[in-house]
Amino acid sequence: MEKNKIETGFSSDAKKEPRRVVFVAKKTSAKVVGDPGPQLMTYPHLLIREAIAFQLLVIVMVLVALFWDAPLEQLANPLLTPNPAKAPWYFLGLQELLHFFPPFVAGILIPTLVVIALVVIPYFNVNVEGKAIWSRPAQNLRIVLVTVFLLLAFLAVFYAWTIFLPTALVAALLLFSYTARAGEKGSFQVLARKPVSWWVMTWFIAVALCLTVVGTFF
Repeated sequence: MEKNKIETGFSSDAKKEPRRVVFVAKKTSAKVVGDPGPQLMTYPHLLIREAIAFQLLVIVMVLVALFWDAPLEQLANPLLTPNPAKAPWYFLGLQELLHFFPPFVAGILIPTLVVIALVVIPYFNVNVEGKAIWSRPAQNLRIVLVTVFLLLAFLAVFYAWTIFLPTALVAALLLFSYTARAGEKGSFQVLARKPVSWWVMTWFIAVALCLTVVGTFF
């Protein structure tokens, strides 16, 4: 009598069971029970909506261009250099960093670290759902307080108030969410359920926007 062959495989639901091992006998397959939820075809449902949104955006941009001129300056004069010289808008954030940090730090070190982070982060075993930042209140509160204090002190030493302000605002929201974590409803209680990655990205976007706005209008 031939023995049953045992094969190994992984669960098809990697979100709920990322490391579950399933033993399948013979040629049968594991039955995955779950509601796939409502489904729609890409065409025509998604593509038609995207086409409509694209046309509306084009119409709005054309109307704006008809009624308002682009804020262009006079023709460039090679004998007259504007003071201060402004980089393109997508580099204004980096240019603003030069007011606070040495050129090597602002122009090379910080952009390099950001690029490396964007490359490396996808290779980490990141939880899809993410645990709330206050899942361990006492321990995480100490870590947050120490991190925020050191970061704000570092920015204050370099007089980097453009970065200090959004950092302080995000830190204040984070601490307010700690006090409201036990509530049932409320905006701060919703923030208390956000993971660490959400807070880091919020801080990064706030700093980038603040640097760009200050570099554009001031």
